[in-house]
Amino acid sequence: MLAQFILFDGFDPLDVIAPYEVFHCAGMLTGGAVRAELVSAEGPRDVPAGIPSVSLRATARLDPERADVIVIPGAVGDLRDPEEERDRTIPAILRRALTTDLPRLAEQALRRDDTLVATVCGGSLILGMAGLVEGRPAATHHLSADALAATGVNVVDARVVDDGDLVTGGAVTSGLDVALHLIERETGPRIAHAVEKVFAHERRGTVWSSRGPAPVLSA
Repeated sequence: MLAQFILFDGFDPLDVIAPYEVFHCAGMLTGGAVRAELVSAEGPRDVPAGIPSVSLRATARLDPERADVIVIPGAVGDLRDPEEERDRTIPAILRRALTTDLPRLAEQALRRDDTLVATVCGGSLILGMAGLVEGRPAATHHLSADALAATGVNVVDARVVDDGDLVTGGAVTSGLDVALHLIERETGPRIAHAVEKVFAHERRGTVWSSRGPAPVLSA
């Protein structure tokens, strides 16, 4: 299983590194059956994160035909939204990501039967702003919930939402739980449990899914 982690200018490094390391660990525990690589829509390059002086190296181009899983992170920006630096806000960073080949390649991945798309934090907002997940349930950072809902997405207040070929995570640290859920789902609970033990991390909350009956609230 090959997981490609997408980098774009202004990405949140924790959204990438935490789940990437989970997949890397799973690879060691499966004899290389799980692989992870850093990619960009443009191909190999140094990609600056949203945190000054931090960058990661994309070693390949995002390729939905090669990848079994693609993971889209959110962004880091100026939460104060200063008038003189609006190009550094998270919405501005995500809008710039939409001008790259990322939305087209993500759409290709979503159309494929053999590719799973996952997002961490504001990564779901990229898909929503691109009009790729309208009407579908998804999670995002709580500060982005209204913006994601405005794109027609059914925003779920959960740490991880599993909608089949689309798995989304809430706030920044949910990347660990998204990755562990994907490892359990795709390779089995014994590998996921072993990775949890390595990281000394226990997943939080219930993974939301549309399976099963909906709760009935009494009048």
